[in-house]
Amino acid sequence: MEQFERIRQDRELEGLSIRGLAERHGVHRRTVRQALASALPPERKAAVRVSPSLGAYQRLIREWLVADLDAPKKQRHTARRVWQRLVDEHHVVVSESTVRAHVAMVRKELAGGTVVVTIAQIHPPGAHAEVDFGEFTAWIDGVKTKLWMFAMRLSSSGRAYHQAFSTQAQEAFLEGHVRAFTHFGGVPTGQIRYDNLKPAVARVLLGRDRIESDRFIALRSHYRFESFFCTPGIEGAHEKGGIEGEIGRFRRNHLVPVPKVASLAELNMLIAAAGLRDDDRHIDSRRVTVGAAFATESGLLKPLPDEHFDCAVILRARVDSKARVCVRSSFYSVPARFARSAVTVRLYAQRLEILAAGKVVAEHERSMHHRTETLVLDHYLEVLTRKPGAFAGSVVLDQACNDKTFTTTHEQYWVAARNKHGDNKGTHALIDVLLLHRRLPNESVLAGMIAALTAGTIAIDVVACEARRHHEHEQRPLIEIVVGGLERYDRPLPVTDQYDTLLKTGT
Repeated sequence: MEQFERIRQDRELEGLSIRGLAERHGVHRRTVRQALASALPPERKAAVRVSPSLGAYQRLIREWLVADLDAPKKQRHTARRVWQRLVDEHHVVVSESTVRAHVAMVRKELAGGTVVVTIAQIHPPGAHAEVDFGEFTAWIDGVKTKLWMFAMRLSSSGRAYHQAFSTQAQEAFLEGHVRAFTHFGGVPTGQIRYDNLKPAVARVLLGRDRIESDRFIALRSHYRFESFFCTPGIEGAHEKGGIEGEIGRFRRNHLVPVPKVASLAELNMLIAAAGLRDDDRHIDSRRVTVGAAFATESGLLKPLPDEHFDCAVILRARVDSKARVCVRSSFYSVPARFARSAVTVRLYAQRLEILAAGKVVAEHERSMHHRTETLVLDHYLEVLTRKPGAFAGSVVLDQACNDKTFTTTHEQYWVAARNKHGDNKGTHALIDVLLLHRRLPNESVLAGMIAALTAGTIAIDVVACEARRHHEHEQRPLIEIVVGGLERYDRPLPVTDQYDTLLKTGT
């Protein structure tokens, strides 16, 4: 372009001939004529590369790829397989890269030459959101654990809520929504976009028709929002690209290196802190930060309903002969009197309740791993009263020691009781003490055992008496007496001098 400009300038200013211009600028006279004819250089013609090795077989390759359109997806030709067949069956001497380029061109033609193009969207503040789960790994209490991160992103401001769960089942899906709406302080007025998550979609029908799960319908009805389900497969991911990118961004920036925490609760605290730091970031070329955009958007969200939505999933179960209920491949204890009976389980994302005859008989923190046992010592005391020999080596005692419900004070009392009465009667005495925990606070029972051991006795009556004394002392209100505080109620003594005079004189 610059050379054409100089040629035209020299012609206009100096009147040089075509030969002179060609010699001065070191170009062919044909180029000079082109420059004088037009200020724009002619477009270069793309060189057509000839493939002599593949040319005779291009028709055969096309036939193979056309036949693949009716073959199962997992049994179609790859570019490498096309190259292998050409070499093995037809002894063609050609590079694999040449075959790959030709196969890609033919496939594009067979697909109609369509190209995936993204179209920018407008999201009014407070109107739209997107939801998805993302998988990640963390070290929880020294165990490498696979977890799922629920994420909801407001499409306008880009503000997102993240919550780590040990499962991506329906109870986590529901609780994630409740926590996200609470975090945002409102509900989007328009659509929330989803892929075809099983907690929401029971069955995918033709097009965008879905059979939705009853619990998801209840959630949507409670918070009064609209749902939009994306196309299945990779095509649907582009319909909610905001949340797809958000999960990847958050995972790369805040979960690398792999977090090491003591509990899931601690991990969620770290995730919440990371979410607050993200308020200071800018999305693309926006002038305002995510936090500033959310401050505007939050006032346009639909208010939260007054009633709380119960996220529990109701399950029916039967207690086994070991007084355990199996819930999602993990076992949880119930009081032994409910063995071999039917119960109801209210399952939440991080805890569960077990009900019998409509009353809660056991509560547990939900296990993060499969094939585990969560046992409570109190549930087995009546059985251990009849079988004291099973106490020492029991799994429930080992768990009680690990979670500190069976303390060193219990151990000292048990040792003293066995030394005095033998194993069976000594264990019976300990179980009687453990039963006191049902009526008195843990601190009072421990104080009662310490007082009894200090007095050189293990009598259950002494332990119970001292425990009640401790409990009553803790419950007794403290009365503060201020010296001189009642002086404001003092009144002067009456004067009876006139009455005495009346008695003496009569007047």
